[in-house]
Amino acid sequence: PLCLCWALAGAAAAPNILLLLMDDMGWGDLGAFGEPSKETPNLDQMAAEGMLFLDFYTANPLCSPSRAALLTGRLPVRNGFYTTNAHARNAYTPQDIVGGIQDSELLLPELLKKAGYTNKIIGKWHLGHRPQFHPLKHGFDEWFGSPNCHFGPYDNRDVPNIPVYRDWEMIGRYYEDFKIDLKTGEANLTQLYLQEALDFISKQHASQQPFFLYWAIDATHAPVYASKQFLGTSQRGLYGDAVREIDDSIGRMLSHLQQLGIRENTFVFFTSDNGAALISAPKQGGSNGPFLCGKQTTFEGGMREPAIAWWPGHIPAGGVSHQLGNVMDLFTTSLSLAGLQPPSDRQIDGIDLLPVILQGKLIDRPIFYYRGNEMMAVRVGLYKAHYWTWSNSWEEYGKGTDFCPGQSVPGVTTHTQEEHTKLPLLFHLGRDPGEKFPLSFASEEYQRAMEHIAGIVQQHKDTLVPGEPQLNVCDKAVMNWSPPGCEKLGKCLKVPESDPKKCSWPH
Repeated sequence: PLCLCWALAGAAAAPNILLLLMDDMGWGDLGAFGEPSKETPNLDQMAAEGMLFLDFYTANPLCSPSRAALLTGRLPVRNGFYTTNAHARNAYTPQDIVGGIQDSELLLPELLKKAGYTNKIIGKWHLGHRPQFHPLKHGFDEWFGSPNCHFGPYDNRDVPNIPVYRDWEMIGRYYEDFKIDLKTGEANLTQLYLQEALDFISKQHASQQPFFLYWAIDATHAPVYASKQFLGTSQRGLYGDAVREIDDSIGRMLSHLQQLGIRENTFVFFTSDNGAALISAPKQGGSNGPFLCGKQTTFEGGMREPAIAWWPGHIPAGGVSHQLGNVMDLFTTSLSLAGLQPPSDRQIDGIDLLPVILQGKLIDRPIFYYRGNEMMAVRVGLYKAHYWTWSNSWEEYGKGTDFCPGQSVPGVTTHTQEEHTKLPLLFHLGRDPGEKFPLSFASEEYQRAMEHIAGIVQQHKDTLVPGEPQLNVCDKAVMNWSPPGCEKLGKCLKVPESDPKKCSWPH
């Protein structure tokens, strides 16, 4: 009966679903989460009208696996978005990756179609760029955006510039047809993504069909960009300019829903794919608030995300939840909103958050922190146990790659992979959100907590069936040389000889 509570509350049909997924935005980047310059009035207002999740996580500290987890409701180690080339390595989908989202995975938009939804993705896909991995083959009806991040510019000889798609075909490439000025940081991409969203919402409203809109923009991923009217307007520099433009865009989407009279029939959720990239901070990266380290790590700063649920007339205003949540829950919760059950033929890791959001319930569940093929840590209640620790190798650290700048904690932020499976490092995140003070192994509190956690971990490991790893093989021939639609534009590039190799994942 829980999943019917919105119907009983008088909603005539399944609500529209709008998922706002940021790229590398940190827990500490919004005013509602304590950011000192208070430059996110629209998101802060959204939080005041909805519910703030303070203990919300991603499924992986990196872009592609976390997006695969959101859309499948499954841990990356199950859905194939991981590597076995080396132990506990972060892997994603750069241009030369051969793998991607498999046909055997059921994605949220494919399932929502059964309830009559029209589905659109705006922005970054990142689940593989070869034709078989195209979002329109996996349940989306429309796409405006790109298969990869806006890295570049590339020379189109060794590496091609990234294509931008409208639906099945590319309509240009970043830096050529979609300008990004790396000197000034100026680009109007966020404005294009906003306009796409407003147009899609209007069109769907007119057709009286429920919609699922996945707004996955990448302005806060380095190289950071903002459009002209926002450049130089933030106390936080270019990164802050990008955040202000995103905040303004989300404000305009929410007021558009209100103008169309559909805000009470649209469920909106805001979060990020992983923690802020401290390697590019402070000029090109965000803030993880009080938490340790950032993107690429399984410390809190890498995986705890800002999160806001908004659904006027259903979610009581001003709510704050300490529910342990995860991006995978957006899969299950969205299905529940549509009156659908999650698939029963596979392990689904996401839970339905509607009882939490609508009735303030708390559901007991663990959070697993994975890096590649390894479960690095687990959170149960306020306790977090680390079974493995490392930030990155001495070699990478020596080259200037630092995922924990100014934050080293001896024995915790290690530069070698340290195994703690016999005696996990245990932190109480209520008293010590920054993971600086491990509990004494001899303490009664440690023994009691670990006894409980050990059973949960054992059960997880015993029942885990890893998926076929998709991120092991790289080949320059599969890069974006000649994507569909390139002929019409005269934008096809010569494809090199195929030469598949094992991808190297240093982190």
